Amino acid sequence: MKHLETYHLAQEIKGELIGDNKIIKGNFNLLSDAKEGDVVIRHWVDENGVKIAAQKKVGCFITQNPKGNAIEIAIKLGLNLIIVDKIELANAFALKWTIEKFAPDSKRVAITGTNGKSTTTHLIYHILKEGGYTVFTNTDSKSEFNTLIDPMVAKNISDYYRELKGAKIDYLVIEVSEVQGWFDKVMKDHALFMTRAINPQVVAITNVALDHIGLVNSLDEAFEEISGGINALDKGVAVLNNEDEMVLRMQHLLNFPVESFFYGKGSQLEFKDSGIFYRDELLLEKSRLPFTSHHFIQNTLAAISVCISLKIPLETIKKGIYNYKPLKRRFSILNSSPTIIDDFAHNPDGIKATTKSALEITSRKLWVLCAIRGSRGKEINLINALALAETLSLLQKNKNQEMEFEIYLTSSNDVVDHLNQVEQEEKEIFFTTLNDFNLNFKFFESLEESLNEILSAAHKNDTILLMGAQGMDPASDLLEGLL
Repeated sequence: MKHLETYHLAQEIKGELIGDNKIIKGNFNLLSDAKEGDVVIRHWVDENGVKIAAQKKVGCFITQNPKGNAIEIAIKLGLNLIIVDKIELANAFALKWTIEKFAPDSKRVAITGTNGKSTTTHLIYHILKEGGYTVFTNTDSKSEFNTLIDPMVAKNISDYYRELKGAKIDYLVIEVSEVQGWFDKVMKDHALFMTRAINPQVVAITNVALDHIGLVNSLDEAFEEISGGINALDKGVAVLNNEDEMVLRMQHLLNFPVESFFYGKGSQLEFKDSGIFYRDELLLEKSRLPFTSHHFIQNTLAAISVCISLKIPLETIKKGIYNYKPLKRRFSILNSSPTIIDDFAHNPDGIKATTKSALEITSRKLWVLCAIRGSRGKEINLINALALAETLSLLQKNKNQEMEFEIYLTSSNDVVDHLNQVEQEEKEIFFTTLNDFNLNFKFFESLEESLNEILSAAHKNDTILLMGAQGMDPASDLLEGLL
């Protein structure tokens, strides 16, 4: 690979170089971890950030928003700055450059969609590891490393390469956030930029649903963003969910000579009563699957489809699925008496799927503890509350008129930071929605208090479902001390 120079870098990311043309000697990095010669990418920087970068002898600093006297201080200290209109272009380039430098011969997979990205990605990663391959993935239990807001994925790939001490990376399995932005401004074409930078052989689309209200406000807008993952694919295979109408629409967007692989009911890979069938032959026995809830089955089918598309042997796929241990907070069983399920359900589809799965294994009474999403606005909490209310009301009628459930809500103000504090209007919209469905509930400001209360009230044969995003993340740690 040719040396990268600051002038050429500025051209690639459509930025303005302030400073000298220099050879880039380091890698793309965060300011906190930057080393001499590295390129730092940060959405904004002030005078203090410039001084820190100069002190660390950073080779170049890329930003969209220089604040105060940041530019003047950078010139005075001899720090190269590149000012861009779109920080996502810089981060996409960082990812592309890093892959070409550290994993040029790797086979690459990108997974995007509204729900199930993390579990699908982690399943693929696990199957490939079971096959003895060297694999990098950006997926973690909180889905923090799937964005283009910073160069975290690029940094992690270069760090992983160093850990391998020069060994070849066989596969990159990268989860791509379907929508990104700040406040109510969408980072348009996020999935397109990210997927194009990865240059994958396989792209998997899990589903299309509403999550990031304010950034996208309709299924059509969500479709437009998510389908960027397909538009970016110019070779290889598109793995599509045959049970999602919006995903099926994407087959008409495929670029020649991209092939398609469908999974789900009515396709060559589907779930039936006794297990998962591939081309009408039993591939995986239902009794040996880690979970049999609908959304986990969907993720499993997506992961298998990707691995088949990569021509991984079926025996390796079977071994990987049978031995799989799920990510934290993905329908995790934390306790058996009472049964306590912890899930990251944070949008309507996730809430519906998780609640239905919990009801399927509930023999006595279901206790639902839901963390209201803080500082996300009324709209997302309205549709989350509707999803919970509609699911419980409908399933109560369909399954058993005598079935009992209790709803607890929490703001988790004892555990969340200032970025996730629940506003009064967010609480009120949740309360109003449940009241409209004549559903009783109890509300607690404190997560620990709500957990204490629910543990005291629940019978050993009951099921407790914990769900929500940041507000429910600390629950498993709190429960260790309470159980």
